[in-house]
Amino acid sequence: MVGMDIRIHASFLPHVDPDAALGFYRDVLGFEVRNDVGYGGMRWITVGPKGQPTSIVLHPPAVDPGITEDERRVIAELMAKGSFAALTLATEDLDGVFERLVAGGAEVVQEPADQPYGIRDCAFRDPAGNLIRINQS
Repeated sequence: MVGMDIRIHASFLPHVDPDAALGFYRDVLGFEVRNDVGYGGMRWITVGPKGQPTSIVLHPPAVDPGITEDERRVIAELMAKGSFAALTLATEDLDGVFERLVAGGAEVVQEPADQPYGIRDCAFRDPAGNLIRINQS
């Protein structure tokens, strides 16, 4: 299908604390807040890099009515271990972004390193435990 125009519009990451999520994505990473919607005591926050159309929707975990209590428990356990969701970002200034994240108190998983598969990257966990890898572009 030559010529298909398909773009990534939004990706979804769970959060457990909307204020901590805002502190990380807005204040530390410098993303703009595009939407902040509350419903039933929960919040969905849409953030994204300034000047780029792609967004990340930070959402309450396991709110789908089709999810069972057992599934909610498993999701909470996976989030606590940091193995439920992940995101890879890219920057031209990996060392500068790394220092900004360290200064902002982010949990370091891996300092900037050259990987055997040809990229240089680092890794953090956001306040909900999501793994955030950042590649040098």
